[in-house]
Amino acid sequence: MKTKLTSRVVATTLVTALAGIGLTLPASGATASGSGAGSVHDSSHSKALQAGVDAIMETGTVGVVARSTGPRGSRSATGGVADKTTGDAARPGDRFRIASASKTFVSTVVLQLVGEGRLSLDDTVEHWLPGVVSGHGNDGSAITVRQLLQHTSGLFNYTADFPEVASVAGYQADRYTTWTPEQLVAIAMRHAPDFEPGTKWSYSNTNYILAGMIIQKATGHSWEREVTARIIRPLGLRDTLAPTTYAQIPGRHLHGYSNFGEATEPIDVTGFNPSAGGAAGAMISTTADLTRFYEALLGGRLLRPAELTAMKTTVPAPELDPGWPGVRYGLGLMRVPLSCGGAYYSHGGDLPGYTTRDGVSADGRRTVVLIATGDGASDLSSQQAENDLIDGELCA
Repeated sequence: MKTKLTSRVVATTLVTALAGIGLTLPASGATASGSGAGSVHDSSHSKALQAGVDAIMETGTVGVVARSTGPRGSRSATGGVADKTTGDAARPGDRFRIASASKTFVSTVVLQLVGEGRLSLDDTVEHWLPGVVSGHGNDGSAITVRQLLQHTSGLFNYTADFPEVASVAGYQADRYTTWTPEQLVAIAMRHAPDFEPGTKWSYSNTNYILAGMIIQKATGHSWEREVTARIIRPLGLRDTLAPTTYAQIPGRHLHGYSNFGEATEPIDVTGFNPSAGGAAGAMISTTADLTRFYEALLGGRLLRPAELTAMKTTVPAPELDPGWPGVRYGLGLMRVPLSCGGAYYSHGGDLPGYTTRDGVSADGRRTVVLIATGDGASDLSSQQAENDLIDGELCA
């Protein structure tokens, strides 16, 4: 069984069914140029960024925050509200759940360990996690670490059999439940694999739960601790968190709203025990922190050249084509064609009520990050508006 795609084609998601139309709010927003040595006010480009945010808002999102960084400096634009109850406007520095964008952080740590000689991309899952991937035709000895990061393992996507992210009732029943990685993998092991390892491509959150378990086995520390020690602290990502079980978002943040594709009013889904996503999608950040992370990653400051090349070596990802025509997938990183020629690197993230999109040039010098809350449109219009904003900024 392949990952079920929603009408918004959120195949890079932590969820398998969440589409629906959210409450449409006014598309008014605020644009601010960044501060610092590289920041330059450019009213024409700030207006273009705001126009892109307004276009996303018109598709039915609750709130949007976007940040664009490049030769003209850093600019932010916002639309809608952070909290429907208070009416507080969305702000550039608001935290949000980044969902599957967490995978790039996890893949970076795995590749750092590869560069240190502590594991190999050709190691098998069985080598690191004996007996964990077995039963119903699953065989950890036939799956490599590379195939986990690349989504060519064939393993069933556990979130396709996970009520917590599939319905209002499932969310309300289990949103505060603590899950262990072993429990999440066990859900996938109840199902036969989708295909023989290495023969096809299919997005599976199970792959990254296993990657997080391998990080712990190789280092003696949890993936959360390694991501914090190796990426968050060195880069000074003060608003980025790799939480374990705490269900709230600390500080000023964007609330998420979803009806899980049901014919009901969207509910507030901000509270969520992140252990349900684990290494596949538990992290929290801001547009500024994600910008700094992608700049460092693609700029060669987090990985050695050989490992960065491996991360950027891609294969076709046909499941993602409806949302990103021509997209290819590397090791925790997508490669998306640009309308002006060339391509950008990215990793989206979707959780009920939260949509993260981003794009960064191959050298890390131009970056766009946006977050949209609410479910957005029931067709591809939200996805297309988000793509258009990123493409327009990177091609400007």
